[in-house]
Amino acid sequence: MTIKLTSIFSMTLSIFLILSIFFHISTALGGATGGWTPLNDVNAPDVVMIGQFAVNEHNKEAGTKLEFQNIVKGETQVVAGTNYRLVINAKDGGYVRKYLAVVWDKPWEKFKKLTSFKEM
Repeated sequence: MTIKLTSIFSMTLSIFLILSIFFHISTALGGATGGWTPLNDVNAPDVVMIGQFAVNEHNKEAGTKLEFQNIVKGETQVVAGTNYRLVINAKDGGYVRKYLAVVWDKPWEKFKKLTSFKEM
């Protein structure tokens, strides 16, 4: 009986250590799933394309004519794909305004969806 309990305890401890190491490695490599991680380069071509997509989709949905200018800052969130939360400058007539946009992207499915777009 003592041998079985010791063996079970040892196995449980090993599994806990393995899971703990995995959690720390995954956090170090880009954050835990579900958490927001700041973008290092908001001018990267793929990020700019997401920002342009957000403005274009908002124009289609709202009937506006905003013109994408640039991305001020952004974050990503790992989900079933990637959520991008971007602060975007867009020209509205003669004025540049800030907007907060969230885009859900699954590039392997060629899927993008604007989930939120509002003026800040």
